[in-house]
Amino acid sequence: MSRAVTAGGGGLLPDRHRQSDFFLCDIFDAIPKDDLASMEHPLFSLATRPDRRILDYEHNATRITVTPSVRGLATIHDKDILIFCVSQLMAAINAGRRVSRTLHLKAHDLLVATNRETSGDSYRRLRDAFERLAGTRITTNIVTGETETTTGFGLIESWEIVRKTRGGRMVSVAVTLSDWLYRAVLSKSVLTLSRDYFRLRKPLERRIYELARKHCGRQAEWVVSVDTLLKKSGSASPRRVFRAMLRDMIGAGHLPDYQIEERPGDLIRFSQRDPVIDVPPPVLGAEALEAARALMPGVDVYALEAEWRGVWARSGAPRLRKPDAAFVGWVKKRSQRR
Repeated sequence: MSRAVTAGGGGLLPDRHRQSDFFLCDIFDAIPKDDLASMEHPLFSLATRPDRRILDYEHNATRITVTPSVRGLATIHDKDILIFCVSQLMAAINAGRRVSRTLHLKAHDLLVATNRETSGDSYRRLRDAFERLAGTRITTNIVTGETETTTGFGLIESWEIVRKTRGGRMVSVAVTLSDWLYRAVLSKSVLTLSRDYFRLRKPLERRIYELARKHCGRQAEWVVSVDTLLKKSGSASPRRVFRAMLRDMIGAGHLPDYQIEERPGDLIRFSQRDPVIDVPPPVLGAEALEAARALMPGVDVYALEAEWRGVWARSGAPRLRKPDAAFVGWVKKRSQRR
């Protein structure tokens, strides 16, 4: 477990919806995933107030223009919705289910999975985020799914409240992703994020984590100049202010998965916080397999076991005190979905 989880706060948002065993929760079956293109390039505003600038960015032959709607640019916190959608699609693909560009989501599940409050005001802010995502227009030649297309599109194509309470609060919503983002998912041009990403308070912290995850990944380190990092981050801060914010981030030391340090020559080094440890896969007893057969008669129980092990591995291979109970709970959820 990373220090970001165990640091007792340290600038992180509280874990508002802690689960005793995420294998038993439908929401957490979908491991957070982010698409590579938006991790690499600054498509989202880091401002905390309405941002109505037109953003132009060019790097290594990639050109991007981001145009806001009257409600302003989509923010890095609005991106939580896209991460949730990508995560749900990837979970469905990995489970062998059919997918489409239009997803039907429960608003409460989205709020819980992205570590947001579930108050009435949270639903209002969620609606505002949908509107900014649909209104923000991207013109770019970014390659997704090995296809380079110079085109303009919204971050989401459309959204619609399918069901709401008598008081007007959204219950379920249909979201149609842009073809550009959908191609990225189908080509599996995505990376897994730490769940603590949703506990990062500051927009720049989230953006720096994305860049570290994209460029450092499982490598020992990634070294980048402050100038390049400033450009890639999309921050509107002057260079000296940006460097000061990086130093604050280094001092806080709560970026998930990665450590940051300043190096001579105005360089920043990212390295993995904890080494990857090989953990043997959980061993299931005969009684657990029999329980799975009873829950899902006619289904190949060994295929279920293999799928569950895949979920376990993609979740960071956590040590399970009761693997049989975790497996049976997961199968029970699968049977209820059927």
